[in-house]
Amino acid sequence: MQTIVFKNKPRIVATGTVAGPKESAGIVGKYVDKTLADDTFGESTYEKAECKMLSYAISRTIENAGRKETDVDLLVSGDLLNQIISASFAARDFETPFLGVYSACSTMTESMAVAAALVNAGYYKNVVAATGSHFSSAERQYRYPLELGNTRPPQAQWTVTGAGGAFIADTGRGKSEKPAFENAENAPAITAATFGRVVDFGITDVNNMGAAMAPDIGIIGI
Repeated sequence: MQTIVFKNKPRIVATGTVAGPKESAGIVGKYVDKTLADDTFGESTYEKAECKMLSYAISRTIENAGRKETDVDLLVSGDLLNQIISASFAARDFETPFLGVYSACSTMTESMAVAAALVNAGYYKNVVAATGSHFSSAERQYRYPLELGNTRPPQAQWTVTGAGGAFIADTGRGKSEKPAFENAENAPAITAATFGRVVDFGITDVNNMGAAMAPDIGIIGI
């Protein structure tokens, strides 16, 4: 009962990504659509930067899919902040129905699972799933504001500064009003999604959130 199988195999026809300086410095950097030299992204607060990154990722995802905003039936998105404020504010930039989701570090897999389920069932044809986060806004949310200058132990986790989106589409059922997606038959298909239980392992170290959240990571089959 924990796994659902998508018989119609919705496909990830495009993605859009943006990442901060630290994230782009490693091997991942060459795969990111936009790398930031400054983690404020030209904004006055980290929260505004997070919102801007998420908005960029959504727009870039649609652009990379060769589609327009009006072609998107639904936006499924979330973030790490209270009231998923970054996703909600980013959704204001789009004339698209919005479904907000929250699942901490597995928000992206949750958004993709929800999007795939809706596309698989035939309720929507084109859905964008997206998620964003920012190290500095997450620190203020979960630990201590950077302004306090608290010492971080070596094993402390580092929340990603970045955002990503996936354009999930029904490419194989019926006739589309739009031309077929380029190379859609070779695009990754989402075949299943597994939903787990909430398990408390008794982790109380605020600097070891990774141990507390490891069982939380969602799984989708591609």
